[in-house]
Amino acid sequence: MKKILYIATALLSVAIISGCDNFLDTQSLTKKDTSNFPINETDAEQMIAGIYTIMNNNIEDPECDPFFVFEMAGDDRLGGGSQSNIGSQSCDRLMNDITDKFKPFWKARYAGIFRANNAIETMDNVQVWSSESKKNQLLGEAYFLRAFYYFNFAQIFQNVPLVLTTEAVNLPKAGTDEIYARIASDLKTAITIMPSDKYPANEGHATKWAAEGLMARVWLFYTGFYGKQSLPLSDGGSVSKSEVASWLEDCIKNSGFELVSDQRNLWPYTNPFTAKDYPYAVENGLVWETDENPESMFAVKMSNIGSFTAGMQRHNRIVEYFGIRSSTADAFPFTPQGYSNGPVCTALWEDWAADPDYAGDYRRVGSICKRADEIPGYPGDIKKEVENTDLLAKKYLGCGAYGDDGILYLSYGYFYGSENNRQTGLTQSLVWLRFADVLLMHSELTDGAVVYNGKSGLNAVRNRANLPDVSYSLDAIKKERRYELCFEAVRWNDLRRWGDVAEIVKNQEGNPIKNEKNTGVYEFQSNHQFMDRYKATGGGFFKIPESQVVLSEGVLEQNPGWEPAESNFAKGDLPYFKK
Repeated sequence: MKKILYIATALLSVAIISGCDNFLDTQSLTKKDTSNFPINETDAEQMIAGIYTIMNNNIEDPECDPFFVFEMAGDDRLGGGSQSNIGSQSCDRLMNDITDKFKPFWKARYAGIFRANNAIETMDNVQVWSSESKKNQLLGEAYFLRAFYYFNFAQIFQNVPLVLTTEAVNLPKAGTDEIYARIASDLKTAITIMPSDKYPANEGHATKWAAEGLMARVWLFYTGFYGKQSLPLSDGGSVSKSEVASWLEDCIKNSGFELVSDQRNLWPYTNPFTAKDYPYAVENGLVWETDENPESMFAVKMSNIGSFTAGMQRHNRIVEYFGIRSSTADAFPFTPQGYSNGPVCTALWEDWAADPDYAGDYRRVGSICKRADEIPGYPGDIKKEVENTDLLAKKYLGCGAYGDDGILYLSYGYFYGSENNRQTGLTQSLVWLRFADVLLMHSELTDGAVVYNGKSGLNAVRNRANLPDVSYSLDAIKKERRYELCFEAVRWNDLRRWGDVAEIVKNQEGNPIKNEKNTGVYEFQSNHQFMDRYKATGGGFFKIPESQVVLSEGVLEQNPGWEPAESNFAKGDLPYFKK
């Protein structure tokens, strides 16, 4: 059976728009199908580009994007927003705000998996390659992306159907070991076949080095959360701790990726069009390394051409959702208006300042904006803001910029060819894997072995922040990961794999907050405490879209903890807003 592949222009490349409803058993006329696509290297590149676009399209619905969900579920942000922003508030409490909350995520990730399956099945249709290395790079990207999408599924839902072909099937959930074995096997394949080209080769694409880093993240989560000693492979073998450590060492020594000189230079508030008028950036001599920097190993890239067209998402709506409400020029540089989701927990701000191992750490103010100190003239939106801590996470906060004409433009992206728009002008990349994370994972796997410029990964990252060496301990790693990687969608799953989820209650409960015109403290719903929800959901797994359960006609079972009505979260359920 020939499968028709509809082609549509997306971003700067051509993407394959695929899904079970896009394929018909018919003759090949003017459309692409698997008998005539891919037939050359350019076709293969277009096919792989189509797998990547799924990550952008998912950001169209930020509240079900895994990056946003992982941020909201952890302890260093509260839900925030207004009383109507129940999506972020429900994620923060492991609750469900709408029946099919994760339907866009489910649909997008399975579309990406379908495209990856198609690429794996048809790559050999191309008869002439510029080099074997090029073929292996593209095929490795397909395996990497399939593994990445399934890892997202595994951390959000735990068990999902394991679809490995382009044939239409109605499958039950696969077992946890089976899913992780496939993830590990795909990553091992990517590591084995992809070329060892140093950065910046293949910039903007998944690489062998990103596969080595992701393998470590998968290994640490699987062995930690499930209490295992190794990570299974589909062929019956396994991946050992020492093997993962050796892959990370290979990445650290041979990839060409490195730490930039100052961590703050990774974030857009240091871009030259904003920084020249931002006193904090000027005083600290900060110079943006851009989104294409030698520390960013795998990220979702955005286009300068914004769009709200379904399936053609090109700007970063997650940044929009974290943006402040009712923005004014007094909020500069954080002027693009958003929904004030994800205010920073006071506990993080205070813990960081009180820790003697982190005295003088520039990353604290580099990562967190205290409104009273940096933007005291910004009044906020006291008619709507809830769970407001007056602390903002800078890393993914939209930035404006002044032109030479003295006009304040709504997004710095305007000066890079984007639009002067508070939404479509948001072009910041969403970084899923950073070299600093690779260094810290190596230390955790090797008890602090020397690996980078004569230092352990732990101390290399600390030294970059002008902090002295410390002796290795798991506690030291936990603290360093919390501070170095805050607001990067890492903390929630770190807490889960370490068995430290109770930290969420300790750090969030009792946080001083402002709710509209009232002051108070953060609290979970009295009859649905967070740890009760965590246990009921099998360890923090979310609800499978109800529509998918119904469509499967009983083949797909709902996750535990999501059947009772008590798991639903609705407007007005905030405990300090009971009327």
